[in-house]
Amino acid sequence: MNGLERIEKVFRMEEVDRIPWVPFVGVHGGKLVGVDAEEYLKSADRVVDGISKAVELYQPDGIPVVFDLQIEAEILGCKLVWSKENPPAVVSHPLADGVELSSLSLPEKSDGRFPIVLEATRELREKYPDVALYGLITGPFTLALHLLGTEIFMKLFEDPDYVNELMDFCTQVGIKHSEMLLDAGCDVIAVVDPMTSQIDPMSFETFVSPYVSQIFDFVRAKKKYSSFFVCGHAQQNIEVMFDCRPDNISIDENIPLDYVKEIALKKGISFGGNLKLTSVLLLGNELDSKKEAVDCLDLGGTKGFILAPGCDLPMDTPIANLQAVSEQVHNEYARQVTREMEHVSSLEPLNLEGHWVEGKVIVDIITLDSASCAPCQYMVEAVRKAASGFAGNVEVNEHKIKDVDGIRMMMALGVQNVPTTCINGKAEFISQIPRKSEIVKAIKNVMGR
Repeated sequence: MNGLERIEKVFRMEEVDRIPWVPFVGVHGGKLVGVDAEEYLKSADRVVDGISKAVELYQPDGIPVVFDLQIEAEILGCKLVWSKENPPAVVSHPLADGVELSSLSLPEKSDGRFPIVLEATRELREKYPDVALYGLITGPFTLALHLLGTEIFMKLFEDPDYVNELMDFCTQVGIKHSEMLLDAGCDVIAVVDPMTSQIDPMSFETFVSPYVSQIFDFVRAKKKYSSFFVCGHAQQNIEVMFDCRPDNISIDENIPLDYVKEIALKKGISFGGNLKLTSVLLLGNELDSKKEAVDCLDLGGTKGFILAPGCDLPMDTPIANLQAVSEQVHNEYARQVTREMEHVSSLEPLNLEGHWVEGKVIVDIITLDSASCAPCQYMVEAVRKAASGFAGNVEVNEHKIKDVDGIRMMMALGVQNVPTTCINGKAEFISQIPRKSEIVKAIKNVMGR
């Protein structure tokens, strides 16, 4: 049984010889071939070389071609800021800047960086016929937020008709992008919609479910498979995500794997995740990675489960850590050895003595990395805008858990989920992007105003 066959069987909830493994190689592929993220994402040749190296090193059953949630937004008029270590970030929102929704057109395969992705897909399909190729599209809600900005959260209540119109447009973009990827040779369409973690189940059912379901239905009609990716503290929406009827739900470490497994088996839909991305794969060692892999493999079980990290791999993820995971997937004896070993690494929380400044409000935002994580980006933007009105009396710090000190700060503050905003040491906004008025009110409460 090859990797593609194994993943197809898992999607059909059939028995397989072992649990399949899908490393979400994004710009980490650039690291493997010695180029930065911008050069990597702007070259089909670099992508093919990076994914080829990942296949050689990590022996995956499936792998994404490109992991970049800004491709469609760029084509539709959003400005991007490029990074050497992360995918680009959206820094402008056309619909918030006066562009009319009716003036936007569905993209063509010759637009933007589509030709790069499609060419890489065709080459990888020919080169690796036995590996499941994942084609990633930006989920409709996340694309809508790219186009409109955080104003969308207000419009959910004030102008739902406009939001529905916007969601319909973004869905049609997703369907068209899916068709391009499938025609180029992808086996799985992954709808990556991280911003859905920011809304409640009722809003999800109203503004997301009817639209993503259309994409899953389209992929099913093409006799291919779909996966619904979500990250962040999205546990409240897991049931309604399953009700959209994708072939797979993929989660990150913020959501307990056993919780998702119970729902998945009840609903007859496969599930994937949720290797710890930063604290283990990026910053841990080989033993940490082995034990994390075994814990997930044992918990996920042999029916309907795909082992994967919670999101795209940070660029500098150590090769040895990912090879350690691959070893656990492919070698039962190695798993038995790992189960007998104790976890040897540990971190101590940061000492916060001296962190606080008399007469100032200290705002600490714990993020994955606002340069690469959309929910983190929008939370940091919202807090900085709100804090700018306090004439220097508020200090805002971002702590990225891609760094050891970021994790130690997370531990010191007792934070469990990202992104989280703490004001003078107290968690105020957990995995939810607050309105400016809410942030201002929370700061004033601390100030005693």
